[in-house]
Amino acid sequence: MTSAAELTAIAIEIAETAADHARVRRGELFDDAGAPPQSSSVSTKSTPTDPVTVADTETETLIRAALTRLRPDDTVLGEEDGGTLEVPEGVRWVVDPIDGTVNFLYGIPAYAVSVGAQVDGVSVAGAVVDVARRVTYSATRGAGAFRDDGSGPTRLRCTDVSSVALALVATGFGYDEDRRRAQGAVIAELLPRVRDLRRVGSAALDLCMVASGSVDAHFEHGLNPWDWAAGALIAEEAGAVVTVPGPETRGYDGAVTMAVAPGIATEFTDLLERIGALGSLP
Repeated sequence: MTSAAELTAIAIEIAETAADHARVRRGELFDDAGAPPQSSSVSTKSTPTDPVTVADTETETLIRAALTRLRPDDTVLGEEDGGTLEVPEGVRWVVDPIDGTVNFLYGIPAYAVSVGAQVDGVSVAGAVVDVARRVTYSATRGAGAFRDDGSGPTRLRCTDVSSVALALVATGFGYDEDRRRAQGAVIAELLPRVRDLRRVGSAALDLCMVASGSVDAHFEHGLNPWDWAAGALIAEEAGAVVTVPGPETRGYDGAVTMAVAPGIATEFTDLLERIGALGSLP
């Protein structure tokens, strides 16, 4: 039986190869002045504000081909090409070829490739590559989380913050109009009670930022497994208290995903409950 450590090595290899492809394709799709790609290279998914580029679909195809070659008996759930939502027997790979497509589209250097391996719906191995910065985050369940910028892996730990009032909190927003309205109401209640908020535009990177101590907490409603399969494990292995939607849902029901530094986990959870943000949003 393949160990979780071996699955992590595969996740890192595939994610880094996919990140190289996404990096090259962005240079090909955008001109030197940073103009957007041709309209033929961009389409939309759930709403007109939810884009997908040819690089997204190409990168997922590359990932799936690599998994077919290396792990032919495993199943795959991906953002672009889908897959079964039911938890299968054996290993399931959950992949997001470009998490932060809007950033990718606009040339904002905050987008990632995420590759996670799950068993019984629980992530056991994962890698997230910050494409623009060329940094790889990875974790194996029970063996810690690491960051590698090319000079070798260093272990990650959350911050030791002990007060929500001093917490820097990352979050994100959905594409549905009603959900955005509900999320805006939550932010209006939360912002006066924390140090500040950040909206980076990539949930996978937000979760890695919790792991590395760049932020103290991340929460977001309506994330899908491909958004958090690798990043949530990385945050958890760095010491964060993590909550993810159950394996029976993609997150479309508006369930919350959270990763919080341990020193404020109880206080932050209680705060979200008081302001009506612990449960699902529309």
